[in-house]
Amino acid sequence: MNALGHAFAFQSGTGSTQLPVTARSFRAHSPRLTQGCAAKLANMDNIDRGIIDELRKNARAGYGDIGQVVGLSASAVKRRVDRLVADGVIRGFTVQVDPAIDGRSTEAYVELFCRGTVAPAELRRMMSGVPEVVGACTVSGSADAMVHIRARSIPALEDALERVRVAPNVDHTRSSIVLSRLIDRPID
Repeated sequence: MNALGHAFAFQSGTGSTQLPVTARSFRAHSPRLTQGCAAKLANMDNIDRGIIDELRKNARAGYGDIGQVVGLSASAVKRRVDRLVADGVIRGFTVQVDPAIDGRSTEAYVELFCRGTVAPAELRRMMSGVPEVVGACTVSGSADAMVHIRARSIPALEDALERVRVAPNVDHTRSSIVLSRLIDRPID
């Protein structure tokens, strides 16, 4: 059992390895099974999915351009996008800047090992205080969380790692510095 209270065990199934997790623990840490998420999925239709697909390709696409693809007027697309934003299906529109141009090309993935049981919300709070942390998630396996750090230099990365290491309930970390990116694609 890890510090988040997850109990994982591998069992052999019919020709494949299965990872059984109790429904309670999975629901507690998986947004996919929340009631709110289920309601959002129930309210989406193929047109909504088409709009989202077009926005993934180009978040700057005009409502009229999207409407031509999905078969709606520009105003109907706008109403749907507004609803998808209000419902939390679309969580934002962002710009992806080349980290080398941004000056944050030094990056590492850090496995976080905690003392005792630490709630995901507490981990989120602890890591939110480190601006170089660009991503964090709870994981299965021996580590409790995986943290993605981007910094301007190795000394800046080292400073950020030290702030992660001294966070309350952190027992130890294991870091891997990224040498090169082989694949870095947006989700389609």
